[in-house]
Amino acid sequence: MHSTPADTPSPAPRQAPRPGMVTFVGAGPGDPELLTIKGRKAIEEATLVLYAGSLVPPAVVACAAPEAEVLDSAPLTLEECHALVRATALAGGTVARVHTGDPSLYGALREQAALLEAEGIPWKVIPGVTAACAAAAAGGVTFTVPEVTQSLIITRLEGRTPVPERESLAALAAHGSSMAVYLSAREAGTLQAELLRHLPPETAVLCAHLVGWPEEELHWTRLADLAHCVARHNLTRQTVFLILPGECRKGTASRLYAADFAHACRAARNGAEKDQD
Repeated sequence: MHSTPADTPSPAPRQAPRPGMVTFVGAGPGDPELLTIKGRKAIEEATLVLYAGSLVPPAVVACAAPEAEVLDSAPLTLEECHALVRATALAGGTVARVHTGDPSLYGALREQAALLEAEGIPWKVIPGVTAACAAAAAGGVTFTVPEVTQSLIITRLEGRTPVPERESLAALAAHGSSMAVYLSAREAGTLQAELLRHLPPETAVLCAHLVGWPEEELHWTRLADLAHCVARHNLTRQTVFLILPGECRKGTASRLYAADFAHACRAARNGAEKDQD
């Protein structure tokens, strides 16, 4: 018996592919070798690599697959970036959205994630080395000094992006803690004046420009000379300032490795002092 066209079953409707994963990758400060293993893998496996070319060197994304589309997001708007990401993800491809430093600091992560969630596109974040930590490593300094400061404040000077009054540089400097100040080189005079309202002129400052790049520059100065240092070395964008009130002060040595300091993994050699950490 021959089947008639009416007897022929209709083909099942073709289902759209599940949306691909969008991964926000922290690229670190610029050195490709400071990219995490997990971040590099995300770039290597991505269908689309969208990176902030004004801040991320091309060498960081050079590990992308030969067939991957690698695009610089610097000239694009948020909507244009999202259109590229959306098209790739909804076609089932994966996206590596590469941010400088760590995506949680001074980026547009919230805005991009909100657009993805509205489309039902999954996303995740891979952290990166932020410029403050890279600068501290390059300068051989620590942010915490026992009995001097045990805190690090990451902040910026107010510019086109407003800063709440309670987070003004002067208000934060009053704590006397170590500080990492981003996005403020163009207003170095104002930065210096605000910090001097509560910090002594001799406070050590490390000016780290293009940290992690081949053109990296590190300049030590006193807070009183910060603006002069910036002008003399023509430090503009991509400079982070480490304000280090403990750098020139003799703090108490850390107790962690002292013979008479006990903790969960080591008994005290002398005395009975114990810390649960």
